[in-house]
Amino acid sequence: MTTLTREEIVRGLAENRESPNGAVRNAHAEALAGAAETSGDRALFREALDNLINAYLYSSESSNMLVPFARLLQEYDKDPGAFSHWEAHSLFWQFKWVATAISDSPGIPLESATGWLDEMERRYRIAGYSERPVREAEMWLADAIGEDERAEQAFRSWLAAERDDMSDCRACELNGQGQYAALHGDDVEALELWKPVLDGELTCAEEPHRLLATSLLPLLRLGRADEARSHHLRGYRMARGNESLLPSVGKHIEFCALTGNESRGLEILAEHAAHVAPLANLDDRLDFHGSILVLLRRLRELGHGRTPAVPYEGSPRTVDELYEVLYAGCLDIARQFDARNGTTRVSDRFLTQMGREPLLAELPLGVRSAALPHTASAPARPGPGPAGTAAAFAELVERARRARDLSHPGTDALWAEVVARLDAHPEADPLLRADLADQQALAAGRSGAAEAPELLRAVRDDYRALGLAERAALAELRLAGVAAQSAAAPTEVRELLRVALRSAEALDAAEPLRARRIALVELWTIRMESYLRSVETPDTDDDHDHHDHHGELAAELTDFIATHEGTLADLVAEAEEMLGRVALTQGDPERAVPLLAASAARAAEAGRPWQAVDPLVLRAGVLMTLERSEEAEAAARSALEHVAEVTDAETQGVVRLTLADILLRRGDAATESAEHALAAAHWFDQAALTADGGAHARLLLARAYAEDGRNAEAAEVLQSALADLLEHGDQQAVSVREFLGDLLRRLNEPRPAAEQYLLAAEVTKGWEDPRPQASLAHSAADTLDDAGLAAEAVAAYERALELHRLTGEVPVAEVRILRSLAWLGLREEVTVTTVSQARKRMEEAAEVLEAALAADPGAAVLRSELAQTWHQLAQVLDRHVNTNEQSDEAADEEDGEDGDEEDGDEDQGIADARAESASRLSPAEVDGLRLKEIELWDRAARVYAELGPDHLRDRFQCLNNAAWTEQERGDADAGAARVSALIDEARALPEDDVPDWLLPSAERLLAQLNDRD
Repeated sequence: MTTLTREEIVRGLAENRESPNGAVRNAHAEALAGAAETSGDRALFREALDNLINAYLYSSESSNMLVPFARLLQEYDKDPGAFSHWEAHSLFWQFKWVATAISDSPGIPLESATGWLDEMERRYRIAGYSERPVREAEMWLADAIGEDERAEQAFRSWLAAERDDMSDCRACELNGQGQYAALHGDDVEALELWKPVLDGELTCAEEPHRLLATSLLPLLRLGRADEARSHHLRGYRMARGNESLLPSVGKHIEFCALTGNESRGLEILAEHAAHVAPLANLDDRLDFHGSILVLLRRLRELGHGRTPAVPYEGSPRTVDELYEVLYAGCLDIARQFDARNGTTRVSDRFLTQMGREPLLAELPLGVRSAALPHTASAPARPGPGPAGTAAAFAELVERARRARDLSHPGTDALWAEVVARLDAHPEADPLLRADLADQQALAAGRSGAAEAPELLRAVRDDYRALGLAERAALAELRLAGVAAQSAAAPTEVRELLRVALRSAEALDAAEPLRARRIALVELWTIRMESYLRSVETPDTDDDHDHHDHHGELAAELTDFIATHEGTLADLVAEAEEMLGRVALTQGDPERAVPLLAASAARAAEAGRPWQAVDPLVLRAGVLMTLERSEEAEAAARSALEHVAEVTDAETQGVVRLTLADILLRRGDAATESAEHALAAAHWFDQAALTADGGAHARLLLARAYAEDGRNAEAAEVLQSALADLLEHGDQQAVSVREFLGDLLRRLNEPRPAAEQYLLAAEVTKGWEDPRPQASLAHSAADTLDDAGLAAEAVAAYERALELHRLTGEVPVAEVRILRSLAWLGLREEVTVTTVSQARKRMEEAAEVLEAALAADPGAAVLRSELAQTWHQLAQVLDRHVNTNEQSDEAADEEDGEDGDEEDGDEDQGIADARAESASRLSPAEVDGLRLKEIELWDRAARVYAELGPDHLRDRFQCLNNAAWTEQERGDADAGAARVSALIDEARALPEDDVPDWLLPSAERLLAQLNDRD
């Protein structure tokens, strides 16, 4: 085994602290602790033990911290004086972690756990710390072993004890207090306690991550489903992949299981498949696996026991198999706790968790989730029980017939229920059999089945035999429709239409439906004739004899409306909708708007509100294109009111998506827009249109969330739909990736944000217009800069600069890139060379602006950017001067130190000092740079003054910098005079024109300058 040097151990510890939490970090920390102990350096050993304890804490092996903590405690007892103040504080702080780890380890006897608690209390008392953390640890131990009175007393003592340096942060304390309340059935109190953390007022390394997960079930139990959804989207994003937060990940899985989102829960489980193993921390394993078991049980109940789950201990497992192995393991752990504690508290709570029933049948989450695989063994959704009597069955049949006659959307479901109950009523009459055959033929016709004509002819004959000529006439008409649908010859379709018309006209004059049947044939003939004419005379540019099909259709529909207005409202409404669509095809939206409105109103008045939905949705869209947004919103809201009885999931989705889009464009209704977009996504999923309408609904939902400041939720939704959205063309791919980049940047995730910008820029490479690529490269560069990736940022800035220059249209963007490149060049070191390069960039930026201003002298934006460039150039020079002074001070300190280095080292030090001196500035050079700074700040301030009050802060900053630079040159009076002049200027202005901050800031600056004088 290779022995590490002290330097290697120190470097290894620094690297280990920055490593991702988990088994790899822990193993490295263990090796470093062993090497430090072997080195004999006690201080280094203490540091390595402390590092190992912290590594264990933030992993699934937290219970392993007991051994290194005991070793560190031994080191303290041997020589407390060897511990610095910080080391001693850290040791006592870690006592709290150890107390929890002992309580959570069933292998440690109860007497030992209590003994450690007593030891913690004794040491805290001697060290002068509050008993507050001791009482908290005692409360959780007492709760676990079923000593509720002791737990309650400890809880009260915890709250009563003073907070001091050993107290957990307020966020963590509120977590514990709320959990205690929830355990005792008080969800309201728990959520009230958690509110400051959940609202973001109090945070720490693991909060609100944990509480967002812990709050899920209490929120559901209180009926606050919207908040629960939000906490899931935000919280899972924070907990995902974090080994120390596996219990929180489990809570998100359980939440999905109890809200009808089993497929989402299965996806989260798959994302953490590597962690579904026998975790070293048994309490964490019980929490994590227990939550997984709730999901697995639900999947089994839904008939998915044979569905693949995730591997366990290297072997693939189905849902059933994984359930069995995890259940046995959790029950064993619970019984270990019970054996140690002498109660059944832990196993009772585990079994209660296993018996939890769904809190909501279905809670749409907004994120895309693959549907569970179809399984024949999955039970059907519960429906109405069998009709108890013949009368109940007869009433069901009558409801189905009424719905059919009204063309109600629920007709198919009613007839399906009739069929399901038919076996219990074998005495069904011939009319019912004919009606069921009619329903079957209609379904065949809709699907384009080859047997549809034969079925319809049989239905027609059955109705004729029963003396129901009006039903037979309807079957004749449907035969014509099926023929047109199957692309039959126009002559055949026309002949079938003539037969249908003769059948309708042959109905007895006393038949109430005669007029309706004739009108229905007329309307179908108008619609189909338009289609047939288009088939016979296809559109071609050189066909001068081409008929104006749309004009003919419009004339025929207009005549139909005039003929039947006031009698057959629903058919007239249908004709008006068709006429409105024709108007749109003819490029006349203004004419379409009233027609669509009339159609919807007439349908609603006829008692068929579902028929009003399509024209209202279409009207809303047309009105938006006409920029009549208020009317569009009213139309969409009306469609939402009328859609209640529509059973088609796609239509439900379209209505909600339309309203969501209109509301989002309004600019002040993002919250409501999100509600409708969320519902739209759910309905599109139900319609198996997840990748189409569902993707667009999720994009809109993400935009609404972002508009509402809910960036984490927006990112989670957008990322879930990203693959679908990228399939809808390059324009959308670029837009979506840019939007996602913006969201990730707001969430302070610069690396993934930059990746999205770069991927979007890649798509635009072949576009004729370079501006989108330039903008995206610029955004990527800014984000790479934020991430501290200087080399990558420089490359992206250079590319963006090249592209902006190709357009020659965006001088401001070009200038900002040049300034960013100037500062990036100074990030690593400030030398004569890097300063010279930065100055060159700044001066180049100024030249670009001056050239642009020559063409447009009054452009306020360009003038402001020029002033900002001068301001920043002065700052570059100031950085050079300050770095030079710091270098001089360091050299003076080094020269003043006594040294006993060997001759070789001394010679090298002299050589380094000479090299450094060669790059230092002379006093004259320093003064010259300061004069240049003052000149630049004065120039910038004058421009800011000309630009007016909006730039007053920029002007004041320039004046402040110039004044202090005058002070550094030894000319305090000049600096004070600048400030005094500004104060006099401000006092001469009307009071309302002077910002509240200006005079106090200027007077304070003047006083500081005079004090330094």
